[in-house]
This record gives sequence, C-alpha cells and structure tokens, in this order.
Amino acid sequence: MGEAKRRKALGLMPTVHPFEAQLGPADEITLVRGPDDAGLTRTVVDALRATQSSGPAWASEYRTSLVLSGGHAGILTTPEDVEAVPVPDLRRITGELALGPQGASSEQVSIPVEGGAIRLREQRHSFDGTRWETLGAPRSPQQVMAALQNNPAFNLQGEPIGQFQAEHWQAGRIDIEPDPPAELLEALEDVVREWDGETEALWAELHRERMEDRAAPVPLVRRSTFELRRPAPLQNPLGGVFAIRAGVEFMPVMEADAYSLDGETWASYADPDAEVDGGHLPPELASIFDLETVGVTVHADGRVDFEEDVPEEHRERIQAELRDATGAGNAAEWAEWTTQMLSETYGDELEVPEGQRLPVPVAVRLDLPEDALQDPDPLSQTFMESEVTFDGAQWRDLFDDVPPELAAFLAPAEAGEGQGEDQLN
Repeated sequence: MGEAKRRKALGLMPTVHPFEAQLGPADEITLVRGPDDAGLTRTVVDALRATQSSGPAWASEYRTSLVLSGGHAGILTTPEDVEAVPVPDLRRITGELALGPQGASSEQVSIPVEGGAIRLREQRHSFDGTRWETLGAPRSPQQVMAALQNNPAFNLQGEPIGQFQAEHWQAGRIDIEPDPPAELLEALEDVVREWDGETEALWAELHRERMEDRAAPVPLVRRSTFELRRPAPLQNPLGGVFAIRAGVEFMPVMEADAYSLDGETWASYADPDAEVDGGHLPPELASIFDLETVGVTVHADGRVDFEEDVPEEHRERIQAELRDATGAGNAAEWAEWTTQMLSETYGDELEVPEGQRLPVPVAVRLDLPEDALQDPDPLSQTFMESEVTFDGAQWRDLFDDVPPELAAFLAPAEAGEGQGEDQLN
C-alpha cells in the first residue's frame, strides 16, 4: 500500500470537498458546485463571506492586481485615474474544503475553519457572466517595484475610521477600547486573533518571533493597536496593511504593542526592558500610555461626583453629558446602559437566561481624559468605565475577574473552570 493510501486508511489524511463559488455584485455568494451536505456548504460560504473582499475593497484588490501584473497601460496618479479603471462585478473562486488532519499545504491561501481548512486555488472574473478571465501572476520583484514607483496612486490612503486598542487574553477574552463601530466588532476580533495567534502553539510562536527569543516566557495577555481605514484606491503591498475584513483595512500600530506575563505589569515589544504603564487607555487617548485623567463617579440616581477639582464653568455641562450618556437618573435607561456595558466588558463569559436580567450597579466610576473636559466633542466618545459597585460599598474592577455579583450568570464553561479551581484550592 502506498504511503498516501496508508495514511488515508489510518485517518491521517483530510477528507477533501472541492468547490467552485461565484461572488456577485451585491455581495451574494453561491456555490456553482460543492459538497452535497448543507452544513459543509454553509461552512464554505461563511468562510468566503468573512475573508473575501467586496465592494470598494474588491475594486481596490482587482485594480491593484491588474497594475502589478502588467495588465494596465498608463500611469495612475489621482483617485479619479484609479476609478476610471473598470472593475468586473462577478468572480468565481475554486478551492477545496479539507476536513481532518492538516499537513503542510502549498496553497497560497488557506482559511482555518472548524475541523479543517479551506484552500483556495484560483480566482477568475467576468464583466458579463459569459467570458471568464484570470489575472496574470505578479511579475518579478523588480517590475513590481517599478509599478509602485511609476504609479503615484499607490501612495493614496483611504478615509480613516479610527484607532482601536485590543487586550487579548490567552484564554480567549478580548477587550477593545474605544468601542469600534458595531458592524466592525467581529471583524476586529478576528483580526486580533489572527495577529496574536488563534491556538496556544501559534500564540507562543508569534510572541517569541516578536521577541526574537525562542525561550521567552509566554505572556498571559497581549495588547495591540490597529488603525482602521476605508480601502485605499490601490493596495500598496508595502503600506503596512495586515488584513482586509468587512471592506476595511486593518493596519497594526506596532510601536504600541505590549504584553504582560501576569496581567498587571506590561512590557513593550519595541523595548522589552522598559515597563509600560498604560492602564487600559487606548493610544489615541493616552498618547501612547501617558495621559492625565479625572475620576468621576456616576450614581444610578443621577448624582455625579468628581474625584478631582474640575473648573466650575465645566462642571454642569460635564454632569449633564454624563447623565445623558449613561441614563443616570432614569432607572430604565440606567439599567439598559449598565447591562450593555457589563455585557460588552465580559463578552462570552456571561450567559443571561431568557427572562432574566443582569444585576444593576448602583454606581459606576469613569475615567475622563483631562484634555477632553474642554473639548466640544461629546464626552461619551472619550470616557472609560473602570469600576462598578452593586451595593455602594464594595467596588469591583472591570478589568479584573467577573464580579461575584455576576457569578450566577457565568457561561457553563466559565462556571466549570471556576468550580475546578475551587476544588483544587
């Protein structure tokens, strides 16, 4: 028996399901051919929807490939020059869903999915749905560099959305500040996992590569910052874009990356010997971990107390803005805001049965950047929740473990872990 047959007989080879998918102008994805099983079909479609460009991102991807492969004559300088290059609406992607053990693959693109991976082989495009073409392969590095230098449009950037800092715990929890647009939250979390490593082995390997030390201890949590932008007219391969998801470019701000071995003391990847004291503030607010803040306590009944002196001319405006942002003074609005805040803070760690609600804190402590006190922009865009109290006496750090008041709502896996720890202790 040949080695391949032997490995397949022993269950050491993946089960392969070839497919061909068509992507349409309205972001629809249909399988021209593929597995008969509806669940497997859904796996393929969901993976393609999550990873393949659409809309402006597809237009940018296509035009970039066209120029770098030598398929476009002329010089592209302005956004108008780029937009004048026609883009086909239809694409067909061929590949295979491989379920089971994954060996080394020579495929250019491999998308991890539950139980295996999707390997992409070829992409064709069509303007009319009849004639299908494949873009030529990228030319030599010298020719690619010449194309980048000869087309100034490669230096154009897309519209900025913002910078977002993610604290990613090895156990899986991800905390993001400030809150990204709701439609980008899942994509941002996926990019953070891909950046840090989606498995324990990758987590350790990528960390040690950054440290250039194969024996470096593995961190408990890592902190990364991503700048999000709308797609640039052309995708510059030297521009620092790590991924394009949900039609948005994700660019890591590597000088802000840090890690912690214990969840409290932070070190910078750029300078591992220097301790970082950045608290939980996002970099655009903390000026890379150096920002004076004002502590404020907002009570459910509408009271707003300042822990530091605030100029009298700003006090009433700030109090009014915080009441409006949190719903303080209105029981229903306060309960809705605190429930959303706790759910976003603890994410998948909590599970609220139908018909039940999380306990409502009686007060929340916020951190306001000092520079924002006189800023005309709404304070809701800058303040960060730091602690809560459910009884007015015992304060709970929102960046610590789930408060005991919420223990009854721990998801089964989390509850099981806690019980196991109690038994061991």
